[in-house]
Amino acid sequence: MAVFNPGYNPGMNPYQNPYMYSYQQPVQQPQQPTQQSNNSITWVQGEAGAKSYLVAPNTTVQLWDSEDQVIYLKSADASGMPSMKVLDYTIRSGGSPAAPAVAQQPGNDMSQYVTKAELEALYGQISGLKTKIEKLSKKRVDDDE
Repeated sequence: MAVFNPGYNPGMNPYQNPYMYSYQQPVQQPQQPTQQSNNSITWVQGEAGAKSYLVAPNTTVQLWDSEDQVIYLKSADASGMPSMKVLDYTIRSGGSPAAPAVAQQPGNDMSQYVTKAELEALYGQISGLKTKIEKLSKKRVDDDE
């Protein structure tokens, strides 16, 4: 006749006391990056990663996208309600880091403009030609009479 042993586990050594060891696995919490200091960068994968990132109430964090040139500013108000702003960034080429590069507008090509001195010189040439034309036409009218 078989004896029922409530502590018997077929995979266990029958000579060990089943109550001596705890067989319960600890419950694992999902891994969430800890709050970062201001000098470190917290990377997320896309907008979905930023949306799922937990933010403590009255806190704002910078989340850098590892897949695109985007920074997410995620905040939570006092009640813990999150909000998020999405910033696109571009990498500048050339120029000093202290002075921002001035973006050239397509219609603002300064090589197409003349200086005041050049304009006055042109006006002088036109005035001189106008005077010559008037003299020639006056001479022609006098010759025709």
